[in-house]
Amino acid sequence: MPRTVRPLLLFLALVLVASCTEAPLPDGTVRTRQGLVSGTTSNIEGVRAWLGLPYAAPPVGDMRWKAPAAPAPWDSVRAADAFGNRCIQTNPWPDMIWNSPAESEDCLYLNVWAPESAEAAPVMLWIHGGGYFAGSADENRHDGSVLASKGVVLVTVNYRLGVMGFLAHPELTAESARGASGNYGLLDMIAALGWVRDNIASFGGDPGNVTIFGESAGSFAVSALMSSPLAAGLFHRAIGESGGHFGGSALSLSTLGMAETNGAGFAESRGAATLAELRATEPSDLVGSAGPNGPRFGPIIDGYVLPEDPETLFETGGQNKVPLLAGWNSAEIKGWQPSAEELRGALRQRFPSDYEAAAALYPASDPAETVRSATDFAGDNFLVYSTWKWIELHASTGGQPVYRYLFDQVMATPAGPVPDDDPGAAHATDIPFVFNTLESTGNPVSDADRAVADLMASYWANFARSGDPNGPGLPDWPAWTAEGPRHVMRLNASASAEPESDRARFDFLDGLQGRDRMEQ
Repeated sequence: MPRTVRPLLLFLALVLVASCTEAPLPDGTVRTRQGLVSGTTSNIEGVRAWLGLPYAAPPVGDMRWKAPAAPAPWDSVRAADAFGNRCIQTNPWPDMIWNSPAESEDCLYLNVWAPESAEAAPVMLWIHGGGYFAGSADENRHDGSVLASKGVVLVTVNYRLGVMGFLAHPELTAESARGASGNYGLLDMIAALGWVRDNIASFGGDPGNVTIFGESAGSFAVSALMSSPLAAGLFHRAIGESGGHFGGSALSLSTLGMAETNGAGFAESRGAATLAELRATEPSDLVGSAGPNGPRFGPIIDGYVLPEDPETLFETGGQNKVPLLAGWNSAEIKGWQPSAEELRGALRQRFPSDYEAAAALYPASDPAETVRSATDFAGDNFLVYSTWKWIELHASTGGQPVYRYLFDQVMATPAGPVPDDDPGAAHATDIPFVFNTLESTGNPVSDADRAVADLMASYWANFARSGDPNGPGLPDWPAWTAEGPRHVMRLNASASAEPESDRARFDFLDGLQGRDRMEQ
């Protein structure tokens, strides 16, 4: 080759390389598989947010009651500075304060908060609660700024709710290649995890270190995802706050056959003779007839998303085996103050053949003890026992570290300080502590509250980082073991690990639940 040609070829090669190299993106602009997105500032300096990112196509029209499909790509830079619509729902609770513009079927959006310096940071994906019929990722108390400032990339996700998310129907099963229907809300969560796997590295997150966490129905969902083969490998740690699909829990699972029968009856009640007519029905005409005071819709043992009952799966060690941190609040059901006779009557009704044993475990010798026992009894039968069963089974068969907590910090209210005889922390009051969004409650915030919030955010972020909540400057939190000795981390202003003190109650309930399962 002539020497005069070589410089020319080298010049052309350099031009080709330069033309193929992508120009640096503007600060805060991120490349996803669908296109470029520009973020916004957050409530914490050094943390950015990207809001309203579509992780699936809108489930509207013929896509209603189908598995989520990939979102459409876009050409220009998409502004990710506002939340997407929340999912259509019924009867949200007063503490659900929205930032989203509206309710809509077009609601499959997620939000990301990340430190500006994030690089291969642990990822936390939040699944909101609300009984599977209410809630949204955009609630004030779910702001991810503070958790992200702890060095994690925080994702919050919407998923289809109620009848829109969990309707099973014979025609839906027939059109499915999997021979299953329902569980669209769970499939949404799995699709969001797939989006995280494919995109989160662009935001500074590590797709190989993802923690799913949720409260109430979100905690139940975490236990369901631990039971689903479709979610295997998409997450690597799990946190459950108040609830799991075990032990005849408050959010019980139905079989596919039962759910199809209920779905067909629901369609008939709406005057829809066919699936096409049901898909053409206005959402308000569907959702308005469901919810707490009508038909309930939730996850289904469908043979596909959930191949079998989670309790059976965990008993045989078939769950997704990841480290688990789980627990509940000290007064999940709060406000019931019965007399001793009223409590004893409730025990007789609940445990007609085992009243004497129950009365010994829920004593009522004086008013204070009666209220404490009533609080325990109500909470145990709501979701506490189910969470305990989840912890016990995973500690026995999961082969991974397990940590158990009891949240016990009570905020004052505008009406005054916490009374001395207050029974403890009510359901869902842990959320603003985990996210350190205490101002979202509207309650006065004390220095002790702030310290507990910082403590919990640190524990949760540490667990996401390594599968162990412990870290410098934090009270030692021993792992929960199947054989003992077992310690519970009490999370309050004087946080410390303490020996378990409630095993007798749960062993009693466990024995009754086992007897009921044998008789079925």
